[in-house]
Amino acid sequence: MTSNPNDWTARLRSRLAADRRQIEETAASELKLLGENLRAVANGALLTIEIDTEAATARTRALLLKTWLRPLVVGLSLFLGISLGSWALTRWLSAGIQSRIETRAALDFQIGQARETLTVIEETTWGVTLVEIAGDRFVVLPYGTLDRPPWTVGGRPALKLSSD
Repeated sequence: MTSNPNDWTARLRSRLAADRRQIEETAASELKLLGENLRAVANGALLTIEIDTEAATARTRALLLKTWLRPLVVGLSLFLGISLGSWALTRWLSAGIQSRIETRAALDFQIGQARETLTVIEETTWGVTLVEIAGDRFVVLPYGTLDRPPWTVGGRPALKLSSD
């Protein structure tokens, strides 16, 4: 068999076509493998990003909880402290006021008794009183008992007692 230039060209073309098909198939399989690898890497990266995002979100939530919890505890403590302090102060003041009211009522009762006693004493002594002025003792008599008294105390006639 003799070959001619057209056979040679045809064989070369068929060989180039076969090599091109093989290269295309190899390139297609490599691209497919590369795509699967990229997909796996992307899924791994996405999974890592999701895990990191969840961890960051959890840390942020914990930080926000701590951030709100501290002012809440401080506010409640202040509220309870002020409320209990006000209640205790009110109780203490009301006890003091109640004690003063009771003391005043007792003193008013004693003053009333003293006035009654004074009235009884004035009735039984006919208005005569004893007074000491600068070491001198006087008996003060009711108005109109002496015409010309030797001494007067507060405009009333008086008799001086001897110091012996």
